[in-house]
Parts: sequence; C-alpha cells; structure tokens
Amino acid sequence: MQDSIDILKERYLVNIKENPDLYIGIELEFPIVNLQGGATDTRVTKELLSRLNSNYGFIVERRDLDGNPIQLKAPDSEDRILFEVSYNILEFAFEKAKTIQEVERRFNHYLDTIQKILHKDHHELQGQGLHPFWKENDNAPVKYPRYQMLMQYLALSEEIGGDFFHRYPDYGGYICGSQVQLDVSRANFIQVINTFNQIEAAKAYLFANSELTAEDFNTRISRDRFWEESMHGLLVENVGVNPYDFTDEEDFFNYLNHTAIFNADREGDAYYFPPISVGEYLKQVQIKAYNLRGDERFLIPCVEDFSHHRSYQYQDLTTRGTVEFRSTCVQPLAKTFAPAAFHLGLLVNLEETEAYLKACEFFRLEGRDYKHLRRQYSKNKLTQNEEKNIQKFSYDLLQLAIKGLQKRKMHEEKYLISLY
Repeated sequence: MQDSIDILKERYLVNIKENPDLYIGIELEFPIVNLQGGATDTRVTKELLSRLNSNYGFIVERRDLDGNPIQLKAPDSEDRILFEVSYNILEFAFEKAKTIQEVERRFNHYLDTIQKILHKDHHELQGQGLHPFWKENDNAPVKYPRYQMLMQYLALSEEIGGDFFHRYPDYGGYICGSQVQLDVSRANFIQVINTFNQIEAAKAYLFANSELTAEDFNTRISRDRFWEESMHGLLVENVGVNPYDFTDEEDFFNYLNHTAIFNADREGDAYYFPPISVGEYLKQVQIKAYNLRGDERFLIPCVEDFSHHRSYQYQDLTTRGTVEFRSTCVQPLAKTFAPAAFHLGLLVNLEETEAYLKACEFFRLEGRDYKHLRRQYSKNKLTQNEEKNIQKFSYDLLQLAIKGLQKRKMHEEKYLISLY
C-alpha cells in the first residue's frame, strides 16, 4: 500500500519551484443583490452570463445541465467569470499577474460592464461577505455535478445531527470570500504558512465583513462558523486556523495527513461520503458512498481519489506551487484589493515580519492560541483593552506590509490606505 504522506507530497510539492517569480492570483466572490429587496432573480443572473457571451465576446467554458453558461473565459486575459456554488454569487478568478494594478484594471472593466447589465433589471454586485438576502434567496446549487455534490455532502450534517453543526448547510450558496494566491518556494512555504497563520487575529479585525444577525454567533465573520461547524470541520484539522507552528515539512504533512477526503468519481458519476482522514483512507476495505441521485454504492478506495483532496485551512498549500490565503471576506468595493495588498506586502517583507512576530507585545499579552485569537478578535464587540491590543498589532503589521510593497516600487501601498 502506498504511503498517504508520500502521495500528499507528490501532489503538493511537484509544482513548487526553487526560486519562483512572484505572481499574484486573486479570486473575488460577490453577491448579486436585488435592489428592490428580496430574493435575487436567478433568471436575471443567468441572462447576465448569456449576454456577456453573446454581446461582449466572453467564451463559454461550462454550461449547467439546462444549457445555461455558468463559467466564462475572457479571450484576451484568460480571466474567468463564473457562478460560485449558487446562481446568486458571481466569482472573478483572475489569471496570475505581476502587479495588483493589472488585476484592478481588468476588474474595473468587467465590473462596469456587469453593473450596467444588472442595473437594467434592478440588480447589482455588492461588496458584502454574506448575501444580504440569503434567507429569501433560492440557494440551490448551480446545476453542475461539482456544486450539487458539494451541497449534498454538506447536507449530511442534517442526517448526522448533534450540537456540533450549525443549521445552515446551504451556506456555500451565500458566503463570499476574497482569496489571494502567492508563489512560494520549497525553502519558505512552511515559514509563509506559519507567519500568516499567526496573524489571523489581525486579519479578522481588519477584514471582517460577514456578520449573521439572524444567529447569536457573536462574530463579524460568519464564514468561520459556517465552515468550522459544518461537514468540512468534522475533522478539525481540515479547516480554519492551524493550532500551532509547524517545525518543518514533515510536521506539516503529518498534519495534512489528518485532513479529509469526502468524494470520488466512478464511471463519470460523482460520489460523496462522510469525511475520512487522508491517513486512514487507503486502509478502508470499502466505503459506503452516494451519488447525486441518492443511489448507494460501496467504493474501493484508490490512489487516484487523492486528486479530489483539498483542505480548507486558511493558509492552504495548493498544487500550483502557491499558498492560498482564504480566511478573508470579500470587502466593500472601494476596498476590494486591500487583502491582496496586505498579504503581498507581508510576503515580500517576510523576514522582518517573522522577526516582529517572535517578540511582539501582542502575543506576550494574549498568548499564542491562534484559533482562539481569531475567534476572540472577530467578536461583535471588543473590550476597550482588546481594542487597544488589536489596533496596535494590526497597525504594526500594516506598517510591515507597506514597507514590503514599497520595496516592490509598484505603488501598491495605496491599496492599504483604506485600512487606516
């Protein structure tokens, strides 16, 4: 039997370069909001992608089971515009770029075109990390196997039951994130993951934008609770903040070995099943799984199933030789690129940032329970002392990020002005 850690290493280390050029990959998700209030009209959202294809030259890459375009490609830039999980959320997945300004120029062009189309039907994209009319919306998944499988998998929480799970398994249809991917090397990816994991409290304070007023979550980042108290968080290592600093590559992959596999393909059918840790997966004689029609089948696990593995950690090593930072809510439109600039600046200034974190007053006062600190500093209300501590910590990190961006001499520090 092939060792699961060896399989993970082969999957995640194959594309890491020794001395990579630093590219920026940005993904942005926005709610499509009905300006007259109430549910988003999915006829309007589906027509949006059709019009982008027919009138503006975007190429259809994927269609749903009804034939509607659900993913488009811009022919000149290779950027993608697509529905994210439901027809109420639009995602921009930008091709890698050398500067944030490159991405911003393309984004502004797309946004201007899309808003003009949507405004004719009293809809628009808004910079909110939680769809404001999530409760009224039709949050059914896009009619595409990947999204249907994901939503059916998350709905297993209702069958399992218990106090662990929240009551919103369809949350994927109405939360919106701002992700950035940055190139890392074999020599520094552990350092990068550890450094950014340590500052999740500051990222929570600076970028929280998804408060759920319908539930007593006591957090301005409902996305955290949605992920962590769902099927994705049933194995605690699979999602969120890492509880400690990894000592080396072996330590990291031992931790990743406890993350989850929960789906597989057989003869063109997508199957899902309760999560099984990577380290235990190939030891299973057979796995009871379900396809999208609800048919039950026993699967024999195989190495090829590891191609579906993806953890939901907030500092996520990808198969592209990058680390994806995925803990940030999408921001108000005027602050769209602040998270990307923050992460980029700190990465460029990594050594100084790491040195600061080793001796900073914040951890001396608060300790280093990184998961707890993320939750503590995303609360709806902070004490005066908490506010003082997190403001100082965040300000220091902003200064370090600005210094990193100034080293690049691309004038990208302008994107951080709004955070002051």
